[in-house]
Amino acid sequence: MWLALGLICAYLVGSIPFGIVVGRGIFGVDPRTVGSGNIGAANAMRALGPIGAALVLLGDVIKGVVPTALATYWLGYGHWGVAATGLATIVGHNWSIFLGFRGGKGVATGLGVLVVLSWQATIVFAIVWFVTVAVTRYSSLGSILASAAVPVSLGLMHAPLPYEIYAIIALVFVVWRHAANISRLMAGTELRIGMSKEKNGPP
Repeated sequence: MWLALGLICAYLVGSIPFGIVVGRGIFGVDPRTVGSGNIGAANAMRALGPIGAALVLLGDVIKGVVPTALATYWLGYGHWGVAATGLATIVGHNWSIFLGFRGGKGVATGLGVLVVLSWQATIVFAIVWFVTVAVTRYSSLGSILASAAVPVSLGLMHAPLPYEIYAIIALVFVVWRHAANISRLMAGTELRIGMSKEKNGPP
């Protein structure tokens, strides 16, 4: 019962749409009307600029950190419960109850979860993301490749099985939510960081 209640709370925390909160509340801009229309940090950079993007990124990461940390260090759920809590926050972000069960792609929130599960895997994620984006300027490609590196790194570090399963499911979510981006990457029309929809062609 307590685990179920905790998962519901984790989902609700994950559902908080910081892209909308920051965009409309501080900058008076709905990021869903700009660029790719996504509520995450990459599109917030186009819609709100670097400060807005940083605030959105911070909020989305914290959404993953707080429920997962509580499940780990305070509630003592165990590995399976912690992994389930992390997934619940990502589900909340991707299918937010506050946005009619729509939302983002779960990368930053998943990063927040990963910070609690494994600092080593977090570093691997960050390195893969930064290198990919530095070379290609495609945030979507960086997110996909960095997410793919997580289950590999957790496996090499012999992390608990529930954490590895969590990472695989989270990767499936990331690929699924990036399906349109993958199509645009293959077509050469994907938006690059720092470029508007008008400059980089239609999505």
